[in-house]
Amino acid sequence: MQHSSNIKTFKSISQLMSHLHLPAPSHPLVTLINYDNIQLNAFEKGEKICMDFYKISFKTDFTGQVKYGQGYYDFEEGGLAFLNPRQIVTSSEDENSYEGFSLFFHLDFIRNYPLANTINQYGFFSYSVNEALFLSSKEKQVINELFKTIRTELNNNIDAYSQDVLVTQIELLLTYSNRFYNRQFITRKAINNDVVAQLDDLLNTYFENQTSLVNGLPTVQLISEQLNTSQRYLSDLLRSLTGLNTQQYLHEKLIEKAKEKLATTTSSVSEIAYQLGFVHPQSFNKLFKRETNLSPLEFRQSFN
Repeated sequence: MQHSSNIKTFKSISQLMSHLHLPAPSHPLVTLINYDNIQLNAFEKGEKICMDFYKISFKTDFTGQVKYGQGYYDFEEGGLAFLNPRQIVTSSEDENSYEGFSLFFHLDFIRNYPLANTINQYGFFSYSVNEALFLSSKEKQVINELFKTIRTELNNNIDAYSQDVLVTQIELLLTYSNRFYNRQFITRKAINNDVVAQLDDLLNTYFENQTSLVNGLPTVQLISEQLNTSQRYLSDLLRSLTGLNTQQYLHEKLIEKAKEKLATTTSSVSEIAYQLGFVHPQSFNKLFKRETNLSPLEFRQSFN
């Protein structure tokens, strides 16, 4: 365990188990813990933590309200949260957050399997902690059975098939999580539409106040920070509603604003490019042509 800039870093699962006063894992690269067995003061409230391995937390119950994005939602059934290796998180001040189970596994555990090449496709590992997957009662039963199977396998004596079985179960858990996240984007469509409305307002303000003249083009990072979401979550949310990721959505809004200026002002193409945040007018021309099959001048002439 290392301490760097007040961040507590765990290089191995064994180090983490030792810190939590739990027995060493039967396999050094994978383990499942029950929060009932952990002292609540294992981490100081607000302490920053970083682990060199993946973490999937299964909260079997939530009481009261849970912060989710910019809002709070009542949720009774429980949920899943995911962490990438070396993602820095802050320990919770809520004792109820330490309920349920957590699965930890190192990249080396899956390195010789196809999952090592596909795990980055599971975008929810890059979501913020407050962008958890909320489970329905039926979904919770499915996840519960998977965690039970993993726990049983880890409690068995390790043999030639143990790793194959565990990696298969982890992959199945991730596949179900993908399915359930997709359902969540659909069932929370009204809430997600609010996020899109906030994004549109943000972009309109950005362009109307000519912030782009000073700060340049709006970036995915800037927009995500303003909306209090992770970049990956925002992209997946937008894709579920519009079919576009965040970068594509920004480009679409940029072209809409460019069309408006070309049609309703006498500003030159170069002036419009600078007003929208482009450093070089050529970059604006290239993007506009790619998105509309017309140059900015050709678009303007079509109104005459």
